[in-house]
Amino acid sequence: MLKQRIITALILLAILLPALFYPSPEPFCAITLLLIVAGAWEWGRLNGYGHKGALFMAFDCLALCLVSWRLGLLVRPQPLLWAVAGGAWVLAGAWLLRAGVAGWPRIPKPVRLVGGLLALWLAWLAVAQARVIGINFLLSVLLLVWVADIFAYFAGRAFGLKFTRARLAPSISPGKSWEGVWGGMAGVVLLAFAWVAADAALQAGVASFYTRLAARGWWLLLIAVLFMAAMSVVGDLVESLVKRSVGVKDSSGLLPGHGGVLDRVDALLPTLPLALMLASL
Repeated sequence: MLKQRIITALILLAILLPALFYPSPEPFCAITLLLIVAGAWEWGRLNGYGHKGALFMAFDCLALCLVSWRLGLLVRPQPLLWAVAGGAWVLAGAWLLRAGVAGWPRIPKPVRLVGGLLALWLAWLAVAQARVIGINFLLSVLLLVWVADIFAYFAGRAFGLKFTRARLAPSISPGKSWEGVWGGMAGVVLLAFAWVAADAALQAGVASFYTRLAARGWWLLLIAVLFMAAMSVVGDLVESLVKRSVGVKDSSGLLPGHGGVLDRVDALLPTLPLALMLASL
């Protein structure tokens, strides 16, 4: 399993890194589009579609993204769209976690399908716009989610249930603890302040997500990164809730050793639109 994970990760990096650092954003946008379309196929399967139905879901996602690209939305600021998307993720995420695993099947299937399609489309549009803004900006958002996940893992392993008696969401993801969440938040705060200092020292041409917020006040930076870390946990839990409701461990086997695309991008689905929302305030 570990060997598979490493090989898959190396292949993905070999594809994504050259595209990310290519002078034009188009190659990176195209590759991430393929990943999001694969995620749409997985979403169809998770919601009871067979092979043809899941392919139709993937085609819908591809068409929606391509139309957005053709209309120039990747280079056009969309503050209202990101405000609506961010608010929807906060409200829907809170409702879904409150309803729990048992509440998911009670949501009408068309609502689930459309909701997932819109979430995937918004995530792709957000990551594409972030790449258009600049590599420094995009990486600062991606690293926030990854650092939150890494710090949460090690904090959970070291301090889980030592300060609290209840787990974070035992019916959804029994392995997660509140101590892990706090560890993830501590990690992103350290990352944010270090990145702002690095931007200043290196005189980065494109401001990172953190520097943009710090320019409006350190208090805003602190609140924003804590909020983003919390929403990355929401994204992770929502996908876990869906998988548990249908009795599967992974969203698919497209990425050997890692599960599916949705398993790798679940925490990014809410945080990418929210990053664009906060950056466009």
